[in-house]
Amino acid sequence: MGENNLDEATLPLIKVVGISASGKSTLVAHLRNAGYNARPVSQEHSDVANLWQQFDRTSLLIYLDVSLEAQRQRRPDVTWDAKYLQTEHKRLTHARDHADLKINTSALTPDTVWHITQAFVEQQQVRHADYPLPPLTATGSALRPVETPPEPPPPGPDKRRGKKRKRPPG
Repeated sequence: MGENNLDEATLPLIKVVGISASGKSTLVAHLRNAGYNARPVSQEHSDVANLWQQFDRTSLLIYLDVSLEAQRQRRPDVTWDAKYLQTEHKRLTHARDHADLKINTSALTPDTVWHITQAFVEQQQVRHADYPLPPLTATGSALRPVETPPEPPPPGPDKRRGKKRKRPPG
């Protein structure tokens, strides 16, 4: 049920919540590329039970779950443990209970998660644009710090001798 020349603000809003490393950002990217107005909600980091309901009316809520083993495989740079996974599950109880679609992504590829979701939104006849919507800025754990080398100190007086440093020729 795609339509030409739609303003993103007039499209129904699909929110995606889920456990860290469950594939929220990836699924949102697929949805937006297919013209759906979708946004991730990083509720797993918040103790606000109904955070997904805050800000903008949600037309469809998708919940993604993942096992501890899959988390560790997807993000080996992060130390996951069962206690923190249990905390995330607790924080997401309200969203999980109200989700229109629930997918455990542990043993699924991102493409499989997309195809399951695509079939569901088509069955629900969710309006969407006939063109990709712009990608969103990364949020939550999808943000990876970029390591940059430290800036060299500016030339100035050498504090040990009270003299200016000599610059190399060139």
